[in-house]
Amino acid sequence: MNTSFTRSLGTFALAASLFTSVSCTKDLDQKPSYRASADVIYSDPAQIFQVLARLYSGLAVAGQGQVGSSTERGDLVKINADYSNYVRNYWNLQEITTDEATLAWGDPGIPDFNTLTWNADNQFVRGMYERFYFQISACNEFLRQTTADKLAERGISSNSEVANIGQYRAEARFLRALSYTHLMDLYGNVPFTTEASVIGDLPPQKSRAEIFAFVDSELKDIEGSLLAPRTQYGRADKGACWALQTMVYLNAEVYAKTNRYTDAITAAKKLLTTGGYSLAPEYRSLFLADNHEGAAKNEMIFPVVFDGVFTQNYGGTTFLVHASVGGSMDAAQFGINGGWYGLRAKKNLVDLFPGGATSTDKRSMFYTKDQSKEITNFGDFSQGYPVTKWRNVKLDGTPGSWYPKPDGSGGNGDFVDTDFPLFRLADVQLMYAEAVLRGGTGGDAGQALTYVNAIRARAGATPLGAITLDDILAERGRELYWEGHRRTDLIRFGKYTTGAYVWPFKGGVAEGRGVADTRTLFPIPTSDRIANPNLKQNDGY
Repeated sequence: MNTSFTRSLGTFALAASLFTSVSCTKDLDQKPSYRASADVIYSDPAQIFQVLARLYSGLAVAGQGQVGSSTERGDLVKINADYSNYVRNYWNLQEITTDEATLAWGDPGIPDFNTLTWNADNQFVRGMYERFYFQISACNEFLRQTTADKLAERGISSNSEVANIGQYRAEARFLRALSYTHLMDLYGNVPFTTEASVIGDLPPQKSRAEIFAFVDSELKDIEGSLLAPRTQYGRADKGACWALQTMVYLNAEVYAKTNRYTDAITAAKKLLTTGGYSLAPEYRSLFLADNHEGAAKNEMIFPVVFDGVFTQNYGGTTFLVHASVGGSMDAAQFGINGGWYGLRAKKNLVDLFPGGATSTDKRSMFYTKDQSKEITNFGDFSQGYPVTKWRNVKLDGTPGSWYPKPDGSGGNGDFVDTDFPLFRLADVQLMYAEAVLRGGTGGDAGQALTYVNAIRARAGATPLGAITLDDILAERGRELYWEGHRRTDLIRFGKYTTGAYVWPFKGGVAEGRGVADTRTLFPIPTSDRIANPNLKQNDGY
């Protein structure tokens, strides 16, 4: 069970009542309707820290209602809680829409992801969008309430308390920058609001390049105020800042039509030359219930922390573990009480590994018994190989905290302890190598090859004598599959919409076909455009 800062996420009912929405739609109504007095909460440094923790919990939980209730809606009243969970929905948009994953369920909107045929009324497209703005609104309110003037008015004046809260503000700005990064990646030109915005005003729409500039500026400005790398697991520190900068700069040509590969190398080097980070000796340990401990912890840069007791919900890694199990699979081996018969790999992912599902590459984690590699019917769980990467068991084989124990303690196997790595060391090493190959200066081609071969050595793969950009894309596919990177990677490499690279049912046909380049963005939800006439729809929708 996680013992880090975010273990206490389940205690923040008080903090949840403090967020004032400056969202774009009228549908972002929040629960509970009662708001505790900001003057009371924000006059106590301990409670301010609780509100900060609630900001982090926005990445992990959908709300604070009763988990599993038929009326559960989470933070967003008019969206099913499962459909608005940050990690779960982000994963869906980044993976099911690519060559890596498919989902069997027929919930309206999911089949559209399998075929790249979604529209502006897709409930998952809307749920992700509204989750981003709920998170941004929460961060904005925290920043409004913790200015130097507000702290002084409320009697918080000691140097240490003011300094601590200044650090919390930097973390809130990081979390906001993270959501804006995801927004510009997925939706392009989006509404923009900060703590300076007037509550109730309709936000203006900013271009993707303007959002990029804001994120770039924010990350530079907060870098010096964040915790030193690896000070406390689960919190946004300088290492998280450098990792996000690397990702943003690597994709700058997509986001802002500008070459920032040299900046990507600079940011990556800050992290890669900092002590404390190291590749976990066992790849599988990164996706287990105790991945917040031991050698796996040393590879984590910024995880979303999940705990079977304190962050109970049906999103995040609970979704990834349960939905990957079905058919003849033994759920107990995954530390859960049963499978949801949902997620499987498309054949393109299997074929990335030499030898496919029987590859000697240790990252090849597929279940093949009673399963076919080919998929002709997404709704048939027996078609496609389930991925066995995500589990609710520890490295020693014992189950996570929410699994029934022989003495009767524990839970019932519903929820998992496995953390989700938004950024980890191998990702940054591969981003560094790619930026070098793309012509960024300040890097070293020999070092780039060393990083790639270190990742391959852990997997038991043959070292490469030289690397190309195609090698990098393939290696990212093998190393980072089912971790929420693939759509962004395929777009950056020009392979997402083209008919030259296809996967089953891309474009709505069994053999796959090219789709319009407009599919590199999701549409602005119809509900938001109705509520905010400032917004222009993305081309093609």
